[in-house]
Amino acid sequence: QVQLVESGGRLVQAGGSLRLSCVVSGRTFSSYIMGWFRQAPGKEREFVAQISWSGGAIRYADSVKGRFTISRDNFKNTVYLQIDSLKPEDTALYYCAARLFGQTDFASWGQGTQVTVSS
Repeated sequence: QVQLVESGGRLVQAGGSLRLSCVVSGRTFSSYIMGWFRQAPGKEREFVAQISWSGGAIRYADSVKGRFTISRDNFKNTVYLQIDSLKPEDTALYYCAARLFGQTDFASWGQGTQVTVSS
């Protein structure tokens, strides 16, 4: 079992940047594939990005390619999401999640951090 705590969300103007962080505790962080998801008001939660344990395999949702960058620091047990050129439609509750290699679904989730982008 792992615990995930996100931070870094805030109110920001369109065009600005943010870096979200997710600190993981409880088990060996490097064993996990990490992901970021988001849920906008009135919408379903959607996949944003994921990164392998080594950082060598990364995948993004088409809607965020070129503006979002996922990274991880296995020494700090932390996964990051750098968001550039923020748009109002990026407003959402952002969650990080963890799954072990071989698992289909992300089994562990944080509580989320709110990102609000003003136009």
